[in-house]
Parts: sequence; C-alpha cells; structure tokens
Amino acid sequence: MTNAHDTADLVPLDEIWNAGPAVREPRGRGKGGVIAFLVVVALVLLGGGGYTTWALTAPLASPDLSLLPQSAPATEPAALRMPAEGATVLSISGGDAYLGPDAAGVWQSAGGSEPLPIASITKVVTALVVLEAYPLDGPDDAGPVLTFGPATKPLYDKYYTMGSTIAPMPVNSSLTLRDALAAMLIPSASNYAEAIATWAFGSPGSFTSAARDWLARQGLNDTVIVEPTGNDPRNIATPADMLALAKIAAGDPTVSGILAQRSVQLDGPGQLFNTNGLLGRNGVTGLKTGNLGPGTFSLLYTASLDVGIGAPLTVTGATSGAYSRDSLDSAVLTLLDSIRAGFRETTVAGVGRSVGTITTPWGASADVVVAQDASLLVWSDTPISVTLDTWDPSTYTDGEVIGTLTWTAGPATTTADVALAGTIEPPTAFWRLTHPSELGAPTF
Repeated sequence: MTNAHDTADLVPLDEIWNAGPAVREPRGRGKGGVIAFLVVVALVLLGGGGYTTWALTAPLASPDLSLLPQSAPATEPAALRMPAEGATVLSISGGDAYLGPDAAGVWQSAGGSEPLPIASITKVVTALVVLEAYPLDGPDDAGPVLTFGPATKPLYDKYYTMGSTIAPMPVNSSLTLRDALAAMLIPSASNYAEAIATWAFGSPGSFTSAARDWLARQGLNDTVIVEPTGNDPRNIATPADMLALAKIAAGDPTVSGILAQRSVQLDGPGQLFNTNGLLGRNGVTGLKTGNLGPGTFSLLYTASLDVGIGAPLTVTGATSGAYSRDSLDSAVLTLLDSIRAGFRETTVAGVGRSVGTITTPWGASADVVVAQDASLLVWSDTPISVTLDTWDPSTYTDGEVIGTLTWTAGPATTTADVALAGTIEPPTAFWRLTHPSELGAPTF
C-alpha cells in the first residue's frame, strides 16, 4: 500500500544543499555520516511532508550547562570590644535570629561575677519599691503630693558633708511623687532618696525591709540593700543581678521615662541635669550611673542600635567596678560601636561574574553570568551558603534569565538572576533535517 503525498510539502533539494549548519558541521562524518544523510534525504523524498514538518518544528533537546564551582566569600568574626575594667554583662533583644536564641538573656559577659558596690544605682531600687507601694496610673498620673517640711532640711546638710550628690529642697516645698522621683533619679540626689523612702515607709529602716522583700520577689537574690541612697558600700549586687535590675527598670514606664531625660525643671529644686552623660550618644536611651570613688564606677544602660535588619536592636547592659566615669563611658561607647560593626554588608557577587557555559545540541554556546550585583547583611562569621537553580532558555537571546543564585547567612537571604551573555542563533533547517536523533519523537 502506498501513500499519496502532496509535493508542495516537500522541501526542494537545492534548499537543503544550500542551507549550512548553524554553528558546526553535522556530528556524523565520513562514510557513516554520508549514509545517515542519504537516509534522511530518502525520508524527505519518500516520506513526504510529515517528516519535514516534524523535523522543522519538533522540540529540541535540552542544552548542556557546564557550571563553575559556586562559593561564597569567607566572613570574619566580629571584634566585640567588651570593657576591660570591672565586670560587664550584656543582653540584646530583637536579634535572636542573628545572635542566637540566648541573646535576650545574658549574651556576653566579661570580668568577674562577684557582688560589687552599686552606689547610686540603689536609687533605681528605691524608685521601684516606692512605686510598687504607690503605683502611678499612666503618664498623666503625677501621684500623691509630698511636702518637704522642716524635718527634711537636715538631709541636705547631711549628704553635703558626706560629699554625696544633693539637690535643692526648700523647706515646705511640695512635689508630686513623679517629680520627686525625678529629683532623686536625674541628678542622683541622696537627700531626695531618703526623704522619699521615709515618706513612703515611715523610716529608712522600714524601707530597707520593704526593699529586701521586693528583691526576693524579683529573684534578685544576690543583691543587698541596707539604705535607700547607695552611699553605703554594703549596697551590693552581682553583675547578673544588675542586668536583671536594668531590665526591670527599663520595663517600668515611670522610671525609664524619667531616666531618659537629660534635664528637668522643677518648682523648688530648679533645673536638674542627668548624671548619665551617655544619653543620646551611640543610641543610648537611658538608665543610671553610680560611684563611690575610683574603682567603683557603675552603670546600667539601655541603647537602641540600628544595624540594618529592620527594627533596631535593644541593648541592655550593666557594668560595675570601673576606674572612672570617663573610662567607663568610653568603654560602653566602644562596645556599642563594635556590636554595630559586627553586622556587615558583604558583597557576594558582581554583575557579569561567570557562572558557567551553556552549549546547545547544534553546537552553539554562550557564557552564563550573574545579571546584577548582590550583597548580604551578615553578623560576624556566620557562614554563607549558595545555591544555583537553572532552567532551559526559551529564546536564547542575550540577557535572557535562565536561573537564579541564592545566598543565605542565618536569617538573611539575597537572590540574583543568572542570564545568557550573548545571543545563540537557532539551528538551521539543514541541521534539523539531518539530526533527527536530537529532536523530539516523531508523530507522523
């Protein structure tokens, strides 16, 4: 049985002979190649338009992709600069994905762990214990009014002769509890600390009992408070307890709000300035200083650090036993700088970097390159991994995206396209007709 074929579907022999290969000679060479070619010609002449149509339109086999090894840049450990003097503990919240799940606890520590005098940091405890007994209902609640009568006048002279910090306390002047706490905390006025403690609990001794009970309920078992001002060196705490106290104070809106002010103007005491000279520097937002002389300088501090991960990091720290205020302040600023510097924008690829070479079944080839610059925010020496995904080109034109490179370091990830560098011409009709094995299955 024979099939009738429309000769109009046949490709003229002169078109076949005159069409050269797209890139290279046909794979079949010599006698075997000639035989294969003659077989194909016979199929064209005898098989009619079915073969021709199929050969000219059949899908092509996938190209070969020869890839270069993909590596990510090595990262260096962060040079964290913990204070060299005294003892320091540090906590950071908002960065667990980068810094580890324990960062919001005690993330870093340096120096000893034994209890040391906390000096005027005692006044933070005094404020918190008083506010538990006389809570303020929000920022608009100024609290009860304290009147400083003749009995409080000797407190000014008492602490003046001790060389302690004081603030004016005119006889019969009055302040709300909120303002009285500001007069105590901002300039670290010892006369106001004793006056407030006595007003709240009847006597310094009764305050000490209340403070002892409050410390136990807060789990601050390594803190001792024997009076409300911090002038007694027996007021001590471990660095870990100081850090816990800093977090409690930072979470109290009244105490943290007062300690965030650089100065305050009050009726009676007048203008008072904060003893914390770090406020507003390197993101420092508040908390309290203390000292009883060289070698006893201490600091509770909070800071908000923008390191480029979205929301700022919240840093809470405590240092005790530093030699001087200047050396302590400098050490804290250096530490905060080193945390920020530990987050680095790391270049992982540049536009045009070679990824490999793509080669088609008909012998044409082109480079495959990274299509755009890529960088990744990395904490310290977090390792960077890289993955490459590719797919077959559809147009084989210059710049066509045929895959992606993805780099990951901890929670951070970035992706860049990979693309053809140059256009690959499609195969000729001659190549299609003479390479049936490189084409999809026939349907005729």
